[in-house]
Amino acid sequence: MSSSAYVPMPSDSQSNPSSNLPPAHAADAAAGCAGPQFVRVAEMQREPLRFFLDGREVDALQGDTLLTAVLMQQRRVRDSEFSGAPRAGFCLIGACQDCWMRSEDGKRLRACSTQVTEGMRVVSRFGVEAGNPAASVLDNGAAS
Repeated sequence: MSSSAYVPMPSDSQSNPSSNLPPAHAADAAAGCAGPQFVRVAEMQREPLRFFLDGREVDALQGDTLLTAVLMQQRRVRDSEFSGAPRAGFCLIGACQDCWMRSEDGKRLRACSTQVTEGMRVVSRFGVEAGNPAASVLDNGAAS
C-alpha cells in the first residue's frame, strides 16, 4: 500500500509566506515564474477578444469564463481581500464563492460563471485600479 504526502511548492516568503503560489504580474517575472496557471492546448477555433486585467490588455476567446481567461494569463484569479492570499477558484460551479473578482467600477463578478466580454475591465488584486496599482479600489483612488 502506497501513501502520498503533500509536498508544498516553493514559495516567495517575502511576498506571502503562507502561499505556495508565486506572486502575480511583475513579481512573477522577477521570480522566474511568469507562466500562466492554464495553457490552451488544442481548441483555438473560437473568435479572439481582448479584455483588461489589472489595467493590462490581454487576450481570451469568445465563450471563455472569466476564470479561464484570467488563469490563461496568470497563476491566480484574485488575492483575498481579507488575508491577501492568492485564490484560483475551488469548485468551478458557482457554489463555493472562492472566485469572486471585481470589475474596475466595483461590481462583484463570479469568475467561474461569468463569460468574459470584449473590453471587460476586471481587477484581481485588492488595491488595484487600472493604471494605478498603488490605489485602492475601495478608496476610489484617494491613495497617493
